[in-house]
This record gives sequence, structure tokens and C-alpha cells, in this order.
Amino acid sequence: MTGARVGRHCNIGQNVFIAAGVCIGDNVKIQNNVSLYTGVIVQDDAFIGPSVVFTNVINPRSHVERKSEYKQTLVQRGASIGANATIVCGVTLGVYSFVGAGAVVTRSVFDYGLVYGNPARQQGWICSCGVKLESKPRQADKIYKCHNCGIVYRSFLMQDNRTVGIISLIPDQTQ
Repeated sequence: MTGARVGRHCNIGQNVFIAAGVCIGDNVKIQNNVSLYTGVIVQDDAFIGPSVVFTNVINPRSHVERKSEYKQTLVQRGASIGANATIVCGVTLGVYSFVGAGAVVTRSVFDYGLVYGNPARQQGWICSCGVKLESKPRQADKIYKCHNCGIVYRSFLMQDNRTVGIISLIPDQTQ
């Protein structure tokens, strides 16, 4: 861990490798058998499940040195990564996003996005408390309310009317 930064109140499991240049925020939980290579940044309150794999080079070859080509991978605040997921370098896992077990993440994940599969695809939205939000909005204006904790979220659209993100509205503004 020489040259790495590990924040306060972290829980790091057995057989975890943390390379030089890795930055880990406060209150992060890293389960057993995870390797964090140069270029990985993990923000506060993130969860990294057992045997998660991070890469740091897109096209590795044993006979070609590519240390100058390391790509940054950013795990934002509160994100969770399930067991045995693979995170290909150069992506950002958004705030409170959730990557399902065994997923292969090749593209960035939206804040509060729920992804799983190989390759990982967005399957819905997830609350900061970890509960999947209703698959259909409660109202026509794309308001989602967590049935567990009551936090309210509003989706936002691009020009082609596809939902591309979700933001938290705290406190509950629909009452």
C-alpha cells in the first residue's frame, strides 16, 4: 500500500491488494480477494464485494509496457459493486449506483443506476438506501419514491425523450 491513500474507518478484507496511487475514501468496505490497481479512485461510503476485478489498461500485452496508458476508474460516493463483477478501466460508477454480482461493466453508470449482466446494462434505478425504485414512475412527470425510506427522485430527459439520469429530491417534495 505504499503510495496509496486509505481513508478513515475503512474495512479491508483479507487478500486485498492496493497499488501505489490508489485513493480510497472514508468508510469504504472492500471485501476479500479484491485488487485495486493504479488509477482506481474509490470515494466515501462505497462497497466493493468479494473478488471484484478492476483493470487499468484497455489492451494489455505481456511484452508491451503500458504504464503510461493506465486509465482512471472512479467509484463515486456510496456506489456498491457486487461479488465477482469486473470493472473495465476508464469508467465512472455514479453516486449510489449499484453493480450486480458477476456484471462486466464496460461503460460508465449513471448516478443511482442499477446495472447487471454481461455486458452490464441499465436495468433500473436504485435508492441511496439500496432498494430498487419502482420500474414505472408513480406520476406522468417521472417522479419515483422509495417505498423503504421515502426519498423522492425525479428523472431527467435528453432531447430524444430517453431517461438518462435521476436526481434525489430531499426532503420529500411530493407531499
